[in-house]
Amino acid sequence: MAGGTVFPEQGTPRSQMMAALSEERDHDLDWRGGKAFSLVYHPDDPELEALQHEVADMFLHENALNPFRYRTLLRMEGEIISMACDLFGAGAASLSSGGTESIFLAVQTARDEARARGVMQPRLLASRTAHPAFAKACKYLDVQLEILEVGDDGRAVPAHYAAAIGPDVALVVVSAPCYPYGVIDPVPEIAAVAAGAGTLCHVDACLGGYLLPFWERIGREVPPWDFRVEGVTSMSADVHKYGYCFKGVSTVMYRDPELYQRQVFMYDSWPGGLYASASSAGTRPGSPIAAAWATMTHLGHEGYERLARRVAAATDAFRSGIDGIEGVRVTSDPEMSVFEFGPDPDSEVTVDMDGICDVMDARGWNLDRQNGGLHLMLSPGHDVVAADFVADLSAAVADHGSGDGRTHVYGGVVD
Repeated sequence: MAGGTVFPEQGTPRSQMMAALSEERDHDLDWRGGKAFSLVYHPDDPELEALQHEVADMFLHENALNPFRYRTLLRMEGEIISMACDLFGAGAASLSSGGTESIFLAVQTARDEARARGVMQPRLLASRTAHPAFAKACKYLDVQLEILEVGDDGRAVPAHYAAAIGPDVALVVVSAPCYPYGVIDPVPEIAAVAAGAGTLCHVDACLGGYLLPFWERIGREVPPWDFRVEGVTSMSADVHKYGYCFKGVSTVMYRDPELYQRQVFMYDSWPGGLYASASSAGTRPGSPIAAAWATMTHLGHEGYERLARRVAAATDAFRSGIDGIEGVRVTSDPEMSVFEFGPDPDSEVTVDMDGICDVMDARGWNLDRQNGGLHLMLSPGHDVVAADFVADLSAAVADHGSGDGRTHVYGGVVD
């Protein structure tokens, strides 16, 4: 390939390589500094981070393709699944590499369940705020995606699902919460629509799953969203988000163990013997499994509640600070620590959100740009930088130019 890297004739010494990488890394996202709001969910917990490094190094080379060769990983994975089922009230679960794979597995399971009842061209119903991984799964798995509009509050509208439901619908999707606005869809009402039509309902809690149970335990108001809701049949929740493990480990769960069996792949028609897996991956790295087990075991309810209180403090400080600045406001009423803020339509102050973000970029903040405003996803460490953020945002609102035209993309911008 012209201009591309060629395979090296000579190897590069370790010291030279590490020096070059260290210099290059200076330009990467500083997720420990408190000025980043996505991609890494920093717990601001040095003891936890040290534990994760130790455990990851211990299991760095292990391959969970055959867990019976690594009994420790097998035990860890089983305990993670058991803890997840206990936390969410699931009947069965498995691990995956992340939210996208968990969503793929749930869609595949629903597609195969629909095929079993004679639906060969199934549809999936999801609101406009559902994660793009559902669209991706539908493309790969030959499922027809039908997008429904949300209400003025950013939440899914049960009546839209009721109007679109039919015998060919394999899966109905709701979010807890959706990424763009941090609002939880009306899960009981939409799950009831699915149950009434005899179809499945998936709660995408990849973002909120490992915060919402503890959010509720510290006294924050959380609408019904998990397996306590009748009609919810599957759920996805990422341990590497508010479960505070490093990438990549997620959980996909089912109310009914028999439904989970549709996800399992088994094949014995080759000379190598039985090949079986509960997820789409064959070879799986040991480090994320081990680190997820260590994180959940180390923190427990007490640790997760402690971190939830810090996230709650950061959320309150950021929201009140933003709403106190003339010209901008939080654009929804989020139930969690994820939300968008944008122009205040009731204010006489005119703002350019891209221009504001340019100023914030120059001051070292790493905000994500959405089509309606700027996006925040708060972690425990943000409680100590809230005052600085509000001061810089106030200055940016007061003095900013027009945006430089960068395109809004998930997790950042492109020039």
